[in-house]
Amino acid sequence: MASPELNQPWVLHLLCMLLMLGTGSAASSPPAGAHTSPEFPASGVNQTQVVDCRDVCGLNASDRCDFIRTNPDCHSDGGYLDYLEGIFCHFPASLLPLAITLYAFWLLYLFLILGVTASKFFCPNLSAIAITLKLSHNVAGVTFLAFGNGAPDIFSALVAFSDPHTASLALGALFGAGVLVTTVVAGGIAILRPFTAASRPFLRDIIFYMVAVFLTFVALYLGRVTLAWALGYLGLYVFYVVTVVLCTWIYRWQRGRSLVYSMPGTPEMLSDSEDDRVSSTTNSYDYREEYQPLLFYQETTAHILVRALNPLNYRKWRNKPAYWRVFKVFKLPVEFLLLLTVPLVDPDQEDRNWRRPLNCLHLVISPLVLVLTLQSGAYGVYEIGGLFPVWGVVVIACTAVAAVTFFATSNSQPPRLHWTFAFLGFLTSALWINAAATEVVNILRSLGVVFRLSNTVLGLTLLAWGNSIGDVFSDFTLARQGYPRMAFSACFGGIIFNILVGVGLGCLLQMSRGHMEVKLEPDGLLVWVLAGALGLSLVCSLVSVPLQCFQLNRVYGCCLLLFYVAFLMAALLTEFGVIHLKSV
Repeated sequence: MASPELNQPWVLHLLCMLLMLGTGSAASSPPAGAHTSPEFPASGVNQTQVVDCRDVCGLNASDRCDFIRTNPDCHSDGGYLDYLEGIFCHFPASLLPLAITLYAFWLLYLFLILGVTASKFFCPNLSAIAITLKLSHNVAGVTFLAFGNGAPDIFSALVAFSDPHTASLALGALFGAGVLVTTVVAGGIAILRPFTAASRPFLRDIIFYMVAVFLTFVALYLGRVTLAWALGYLGLYVFYVVTVVLCTWIYRWQRGRSLVYSMPGTPEMLSDSEDDRVSSTTNSYDYREEYQPLLFYQETTAHILVRALNPLNYRKWRNKPAYWRVFKVFKLPVEFLLLLTVPLVDPDQEDRNWRRPLNCLHLVISPLVLVLTLQSGAYGVYEIGGLFPVWGVVVIACTAVAAVTFFATSNSQPPRLHWTFAFLGFLTSALWINAAATEVVNILRSLGVVFRLSNTVLGLTLLAWGNSIGDVFSDFTLARQGYPRMAFSACFGGIIFNILVGVGLGCLLQMSRGHMEVKLEPDGLLVWVLAGALGLSLVCSLVSVPLQCFQLNRVYGCCLLLFYVAFLMAALLTEFGVIHLKSV
């Protein structure tokens, strides 16, 4: 799981520009002339008394709608839907349970959208970009691949940090995901398949993660994050990448020397890459050849388009169990929408997934999606000179480019500049993820208002569980397939990226909008319980794993699971006031 540092600064600049645009809706105002809701007075004017939005449930049912509409604390700057207004203004008080149920189902579907977009479009396009830039697997692993795997966590953190009301939601999610991954996921791997952990990578990753948690703990204690502190987060991640690169290089150098000085007649161990090549050549039979037609025919353009937009594999559908089919039915609308709007480049295919009619449609639809998702559509509906909207200009210009591309290319051969579609797919899928993450954060904040829960407890439970469910399944699958060490390494590598880049970049984006520093307002004792539990779990692992000679068995896994249950009970008891400190 090691990997080096990117030495293409323009790539990092592109990522920062994308994230600044994608999350800019939370705090910046749209261009002049854009149709937006009236802004509330600045804090210095004090024309409207700001009351905690969670007090709405203590009012009479007839007064709740006016309270939601007039209280600035109840408004969210980003997103397409106003969930609080939907609950208290469009649903009668007697139908409040129905509204909450509908919101819960919509929240689950948003998590499904996040997972499908990240796994089937965002990550593959990142892999194609890494191959196009000729990056090594190590560099791609701790940069592009880590960013792809942590996309839901990163975008949720960036969206949450953009609004002071939800900053504690981001901290709760990052800390909660850290506790979940280092206890439930790591413990589950040890229970499923006991193994011996790699000593040096384990110590390296857990020490770096402990430093990251300590930096966040100090920032919470100080109550603010300055520019130097935010840059320190990103600098620590760069140092982590460099350390991974150096450790990998030293390990390979030592292994090379041991092979050179090995005794004649001693069988030499194959390297990982050699082993991969052997396994790939011994299992290189392509079973798809059995289904190739005996007589080849030229597909029409319409047939290529219909086949490219079909998200269902009928042969796979027939062989799958009933529960998989039900889940697939829910995924079909999302997959169809993403196939229509997001280009996908696959370097493993001979034609790199070139579909001329669909890719030409992407040249029109993808830029349209980009302008309609930036700042929740504020840029797209902005009228140039008060006459023509931006989205209309985008459609006209991109239609001309698509027409030229269609008549200058063929169905059978991808064009020379086909690699640019990977960047377009990366941008489009990233903004789809950002839009879904914005809605997730807004729904969780609305549920917190209804149930009078703090953002921290929502972050460490629902948001952390939702964003981590994909990592849980993928790591458990790796462990069952006989790769527990790889799955265990992935536990720490991903959360290091999430906390360092999530907090560092999230705070930098808020500072870029004119704030000298980012204020952190912990939700009472709970955030300290959360940070302390994460630190305690890391210290216990740092001490107990070496004492076991890095042999992780089922007893160790059960202890980690019991630790998470105890932590969750303590967090909930703190949230409901059973555990409290008089001095806090």
